[in-house]
Amino acid sequence: MRTTLIVNGSRYELDVEPRRTLADALREDCGLTGTHLGCEHGVCGACTVLVDGEAVRACLMFAVQCDGVQIRTVEGLAGPDGSDHPLQAAFSAEHALQCGFCTPGFLMLAVAALEADPSMVRDPERLRELLTSNLCRCTGYEAIRRAVISAAEAAGGYRD
Repeated sequence: MRTTLIVNGSRYELDVEPRRTLADALREDCGLTGTHLGCEHGVCGACTVLVDGEAVRACLMFAVQCDGVQIRTVEGLAGPDGSDHPLQAAFSAEHALQCGFCTPGFLMLAVAALEADPSMVRDPERLRELLTSNLCRCTGYEAIRRAVISAAEAAGGYRD
């Protein structure tokens, strides 16, 4: 089935089977391997990308569902000059990654949340609920929480 994916501002004209997942199309057809596949059941969140600004599990969507819509992957976070996105910089500064497998999913989840409402970090329960929707086996989440708060502070969305 002919499908046009618009990923990070670039158009990809693809011929995909209707059952092909968005995650597989991004990784194999578009060559964007930052979207990781963990559980392939929508539980771990490693495959989180933004579809029209909403965080979604790319392993649970079909590529054909995304025909002509805006998709943003972790590769699309860097600035035009290649500089890190403020959230990427915060993850680095706060040591919020270890093995790095879950990091792209956390970055995309947090980017969507902060772009929608940077003040959401003021509510510890809301932030905890957001972050625990993705799985990390290495960091214990505290450094990730600090990184998201730090990025929100840098964007002016959080002040004590």
